[in-house]
Amino acid sequence: MATVGVRDLKNRLTHYLGRAKRGEEVVVTERGRPVAILASIQSAEKPRSLQAQLAKLAASGLVILPTARRLTRVRRVRVAGPPVSRTILEDRRPSSPMQRCTRD
Repeated sequence: MATVGVRDLKNRLTHYLGRAKRGEEVVVTERGRPVAILASIQSAEKPRSLQAQLAKLAASGLVILPTARRLTRVRRVRVAGPPVSRTILEDRRPSSPMQRCTRD
């Protein structure tokens, strides 16, 4: 387990992320006091926040996180004429006596 100060972590973040990916825990200190542990998502026991839970699932390949922005609000469209539901019901009704006999 490695120990690193905040300043050194900031300057060499890629190096310490690589160590965490390989399974090593890195203790982050601030003025000599431990404040955080940098570790692989795979080694995290039970993430508390939803973001952390989703990140762990994505890291294990169980989910794929969205990359695009959410859709903006959809504008409602008004259509003239009878409701679509009425048109569908009328279309489904048999129009001739022959159609009524052949239905199951």
